[in-house]
Amino acid sequence: MTDADAWEAAFGSNGSSLANRFNFPVPAVIANAGPVAREKYIEYFTATIRNANTRRAYAVAVNRMLGWCDRHGIALPALRPTIVATYIEELMRTVSPATVKQHLAAIRDFCDYLVLGQVLPTNPCHAVRGPKHVVKSGKTPVLTQQQARELLDSIEVAHVHPLTGQVTANLIGLRDRALIAMMIYSFARIGAAVSMNVEDYWQNGKRWWFRLHEKGGKHHAVPAHHNAEQYLDAYLQATGIADQLKSPLFRTIPGHGGDVSDRRMTRNDALAMIKRRAKAAGMPRGTCCHTFRATGITAYLRGGGVLENAQTIAAHESPRTTRLYDRRSDEISPGEIERIVI
Repeated sequence: MTDADAWEAAFGSNGSSLANRFNFPVPAVIANAGPVAREKYIEYFTATIRNANTRRAYAVAVNRMLGWCDRHGIALPALRPTIVATYIEELMRTVSPATVKQHLAAIRDFCDYLVLGQVLPTNPCHAVRGPKHVVKSGKTPVLTQQQARELLDSIEVAHVHPLTGQVTANLIGLRDRALIAMMIYSFARIGAAVSMNVEDYWQNGKRWWFRLHEKGGKHHAVPAHHNAEQYLDAYLQATGIADQLKSPLFRTIPGHGGDVSDRRMTRNDALAMIKRRAKAAGMPRGTCCHTFRATGITAYLRGGGVLENAQTIAAHESPRTTRLYDRRSDEISPGEIERIVI
């Protein structure tokens, strides 16, 4: 078992086994600091961070720094602001400013917990400043409305037998089209989408709604666009899972189109699928899960939608976050550049 597998078994979204957690091989710097440090390390990731994605991201940041300390022979009690600052300087050469700031925040929070547990006398990170990082526009590729439609239409949702001409449903295609459409039309994060159960696609009056599981344990309801509703209905009808309310909505399908399994799609499953579908349809190279959130918001605003409503649909705390997804200003035509007459 690799370190990543051991981590996932102990602390991942399915890592609920106490045996996995208490027998987990902690970083050498923590192990060398004694049993209390080991206990507080495990406590930090199990007791203080409920969101599995946050836990995983913080673990990457903390373990990377602890590995660096181990390679340089720095013991945990020897951590000082100058040492943390040196690590941050080195980190800035290899990753983006946004990643550096995230890593520093994670390390700072972890060290705060060690101070509370009396493993460290003070937090050496509080005196360390991260890099300046101002974001005015997102970097995620955004599809045009035509590209988004071409992508959805490119997904094969039926098989035709070459000899008999019999048409059968392509369950993988129906699932992929439904998932992509749901993210476009509801501005859903991929984590919220794959966390849905069948009961989270529900009828209220004459309309169908999506219940999204957002960050912080919040539930967010969004009306289903008629196109997304059509694609979801086709997927549910073909798979026969509409009555399995407590089961995952988007599931893995083994092989090349067998029956759906009981296993929920992960974010990595969805990303691999999206990369494959985007490449086959000739979409931009960097197309990813987040592309559809930005594509939906931009298309909504271009169609006359209001920023405040886009914020509500996307479940953003601040309109500033929503503006990062508004990519209408990216469309500078060649004609504008040709206005420069020299």
